[in-house]
Amino acid sequence: MSKAQSIREMRREGETIAAISQKLGVSRDTAYKYLGKDDFSPRPPAPASGASIMDQYRRIIEGYLEEDSRNWRKQRHTGRKIYERLRDEHGCEASESTVRHYVTKVRRERGGQKSQFLTLVWHPGEAQVDFGEADFYVMGGRRRLYFMAVSFPYSNVGLAQLFPGQNAECVCQGLKNVFEYLGGVPLRLVFDNATGVGRKASDTFRATDTFGAFAARYGFSFSFCSPSSGHEKGNVERKVCFIRNSLFVPVPVVTSVESYNRHLPDRCMALSKGRAHWLKGEPEDRLFVEDRFALSGLPAKPFDVVRYVEPKTDRQGRFRLDGVHTYSTAPSLASARIVVGVTAHKVKAHDAAGALVCEHARAYGDAPRDSEEPASQLALLCTRPNAWANSQVRASLPEALRAHMDSLSRSELRAELRVMRNQAASSGYGATVDAMSASLAGTGRVDEAGVALAAARAASGTVTYEDRVDLGAYDAAFSSIEGGETWR
Repeated sequence: MSKAQSIREMRREGETIAAISQKLGVSRDTAYKYLGKDDFSPRPPAPASGASIMDQYRRIIEGYLEEDSRNWRKQRHTGRKIYERLRDEHGCEASESTVRHYVTKVRRERGGQKSQFLTLVWHPGEAQVDFGEADFYVMGGRRRLYFMAVSFPYSNVGLAQLFPGQNAECVCQGLKNVFEYLGGVPLRLVFDNATGVGRKASDTFRATDTFGAFAARYGFSFSFCSPSSGHEKGNVERKVCFIRNSLFVPVPVVTSVESYNRHLPDRCMALSKGRAHWLKGEPEDRLFVEDRFALSGLPAKPFDVVRYVEPKTDRQGRFRLDGVHTYSTAPSLASARIVVGVTAHKVKAHDAAGALVCEHARAYGDAPRDSEEPASQLALLCTRPNAWANSQVRASLPEALRAHMDSLSRSELRAELRVMRNQAASSGYGATVDAMSASLAGTGRVDEAGVALAAARAASGTVTYEDRVDLGAYDAAFSSIEGGETWR
């Protein structure tokens, strides 16, 4: 448990500032500072802030040390071995002494956390968290995704959120979505030992930096199950199976994971309406009233679930995350240190001045993926339409839209490329392409006003483009204008 969370929890339990200061070994000023802090959201690293060059390698180092915890003590990483692996496998340019000092710091911090012990008596407002897997049809292809279940053992109600992974960003975003849906925060959460928020080993546990800050912001207690002790969270394990069998059979079609998640809690709640509790006999949704009454309030400032890293781009302006996935930026950022905000679903690259350069869907899985962004070529294509035939933009388009743009004159092509460029900047490249395709299918041409509206709505998750979009109303409106009528 972080110092900030310990101070806040002890204060909620009625401890005086003097007692907190004495028990935790902190000054009264420190105690007041953490009690008064209202925002624990991560911040982009500021230039010349004194941040260590090694911070970007922390997760890799922690992985090595976690591996060591399962190995014979004579076959564990030394500081020198970690330095050599970072240098050879990850291109780390720091000196050996810098790496060794940082490894010592990480080891000290990992060993400084104490275990929380689990009680099997469940009260209103307490919850368990675990992940399950299920297949979904996503963008026309069958894909296995993870769903996070948050169950309340007192009422046996469970809520779910869908994600491509199980990392800390996914867990925190899922919990944030559930908290905001409920309008409150559970008093205590119990996690599986294998989730992305942390891991328990022996008599200690380690939480990720992102989750630690998230827990401090929302003020809930948490604990981890012991390894191979699934009985400690049996309620949520049963709920995972129940949700999968009830909501994900037959295999669902998902256009947007984020949009799907907005409706998923209501579908989960419907499963408990009038359903008798397996032990108490009362309807689960009625018992859940007591769970909700016990929740603590949401913070005034919601947590921004993002992790910031500072990768260096290659000579093409590309950078790598999670060891295997490559993302593009812009040629002007070649061989530069940039700031990247990583969320559960997005990867957002910023230049040295903090301006957003590009945004990508976050890649998942062990297989390398190159998220080359065709939109990065749009500005240049608008001035050099002759390069259209061999552009990444053309190659990325659906066949019908590609054939349409191939048939345009040079000036017409330039005009539609400008539409694509301008709309992609505000609504995203994918939503813009979908909107242009829908406009072409519905009207036989690409209508700028219709594309703008459809792309904006697609980006917000309110429209899916499996259905044909009829833009005939816009044709009628513009025709009336051309005929001399005026807007009223």
